[in-house]
Amino acid sequence: MSPLTITGLRGVPFVKAGDDLGAITIAAYAETGLQPEDGDVLIVAQKIVSKAEDRIVNVSTVEPSEQAIALAAEVEKDARLVEVVLSESRRIVRHRPNLLIAEHRLGYVMANAGIDHSNVAPADGVDRVLLLPVDPDGSAEALRATLAKRSGRRIAVIISDSFGRPFRRGTVGIALGAAGLPAVIDWRGHPDLFGRTLEVTETGFADEIAAAASLVQGQADEATPIVLVRGLSWSAPDAPASELVRPAEHDLFR
Repeated sequence: MSPLTITGLRGVPFVKAGDDLGAITIAAYAETGLQPEDGDVLIVAQKIVSKAEDRIVNVSTVEPSEQAIALAAEVEKDARLVEVVLSESRRIVRHRPNLLIAEHRLGYVMANAGIDHSNVAPADGVDRVLLLPVDPDGSAEALRATLAKRSGRRIAVIISDSFGRPFRRGTVGIALGAAGLPAVIDWRGHPDLFGRTLEVTETGFADEIAAAASLVQGQADEATPIVLVRGLSWSAPDAPASELVRPAEHDLFR
């Protein structure tokens, strides 16, 4: 069995709207002195995917609603930013001064509906924020298909982001989108070490990979948005990252 390695790909430029992430990734392989191989898993930071897909909003152009103005007063945030959060959300889950937890339209429960200022450069002094991709699984599949066409290799792709977690301090990397691998592996029906049948165990496979990659990607100025994990194997069928979102009827904390 090949050893498991986690490698940050070098030479990734600052990504702009319309940039070809497939070409950028192939060039980053070469800059790192590597070639694509079958079974590679690429973890790509959500920020560069959103930038390439032009998911940037100039806050100064947003007209806040009465709901956003009222909520902004309670959370002590810019009403225009709150309006963007509301536009990306199904509902507001919790709020207090300087904290706004929302259920994103894709089902993620997260601060500010995943809207982020970090590592987004202002344009001519205008404050800009970055939204999540419209369809992270679709973004992952599009990049996977492009890489397969250009390299001739079977490469899996995970779109990752940093999430806070209920009952736990700190953020960890999680999978927003996945293609070419199982985001979830169902172990129910399999025996444990002592022959007992597993009844509830499912592994968040894509989340585990994203968390490992985040050790290399970092959270600040590391500038390593694409990470290569090599040496993994799996036998479960492909499944998108959307399957990682727990259905509301099974969620005891809503």
